Amino acid sequence: MEFRLSDEERAFQEAVRRFGDRVLRPHERAIDRDGRIPPEVLAAMADLGLLAMPVPEAYGGIGASAVLTELAAEEIGRGDFSMATAVFFLLEAGWGGLLARHGTEELKRELLPQVTSGRAFLGIATTEPTGGSDLGALRTTSARDGSGFVVRGEKAFVSGVEEAKQLGGGHLTLTKSADGGFTFLYVPTRSEHLSTQRFENVGRMGISTGGLTYAGVRVPATSLVGREGKGFELAMEGFTNARTFVSAACVGAAERALEAGIAHLRGREVFGRPLGKFEGPQFELVDLWAQVEAVKWQCRRAAWLLDRAREAPGSIDRSELERTVAAVKLTAPPIAFECVKRVMMWYGASGYTKDAGLELGFRGIMSYLVGAEGGLNVMRMILGRELLGREFLPYR
Repeated sequence: MEFRLSDEERAFQEAVRRFGDRVLRPHERAIDRDGRIPPEVLAAMADLGLLAMPVPEAYGGIGASAVLTELAAEEIGRGDFSMATAVFFLLEAGWGGLLARHGTEELKRELLPQVTSGRAFLGIATTEPTGGSDLGALRTTSARDGSGFVVRGEKAFVSGVEEAKQLGGGHLTLTKSADGGFTFLYVPTRSEHLSTQRFENVGRMGISTGGLTYAGVRVPATSLVGREGKGFELAMEGFTNARTFVSAACVGAAERALEAGIAHLRGREVFGRPLGKFEGPQFELVDLWAQVEAVKWQCRRAAWLLDRAREAPGSIDRSELERTVAAVKLTAPPIAFECVKRVMMWYGASGYTKDAGLELGFRGIMSYLVGAEGGLNVMRMILGRELLGREFLPYR
């Protein structure tokens, strides 16, 4: 296995880091304050090919590998510390790539060029008010009706409800079929009989979170993603992608927090010497850095496995991929959160102010601890299943 990045990968990573420094950082406070990502930021992302990167060139993307997408996620998490831009990015990347692989030709040609150019939003709608992480208890239904489907039900804690209304676009929506199977459908948010509700989050304010209510929403047959009744498997495939990119964004945020912490430990003097000379913060820094380095390379391994699985299906152990992705989603958000928390404490009272900028990450990263793209205990359940066997699942 080659651990060094290729020249192309390194150049791309450097370009995205420059984008983060020159575009995202100057806008991050406004993104958090105004509750939206400015159009000029989305336009700059589109120009760099950062929107729905894995989508093939034929549909407006750049056909990026999972490794290249993982590198971009790191830099976007580093650039916009609030994590809002990272959420927008990973939704487009994870679910745009899935749609490109499994959507109908009509839907791909109609929607994906709009997504990759920043003129439409694409998200995922699986969670329900009564279900949470228990997708098996899903109640939203879809039924065949003539040449299309009719969707009824409700989704909650969905990212991008306002963006899909304002830009256009919608969500890949998991529904239950009449036969008890699951069907994946693309549902535009501007559809008739679809209403939205916005929730007020603690952090990552630049991308909306809310609910979707389907009161007999009609979508054409071309909205079907994959095969009817086989949507659950596709949802799991999409979450495997998105969880890898979530973890990478957390790595980028953790590295940014540590960079700020290192500068403070070097420059802040207490009791006549730099703060970094005290073993307490110095040893905390070392421990945190080591943990971030470990999870960063595990993220890249997860992306490498995703690429191998797509290039040569059957060439890797599917359990190895599931274990690796669940492990990075289990570890990356808590490590990133701990980095931000500890650096805030090194700053002392100033770390508790908005002037320090650390609270952006503190609020944003928390969303990945409480459940976005799968809660930490869900990752533990996946790992338990893979390590012990399905008979040890608690809900069997």
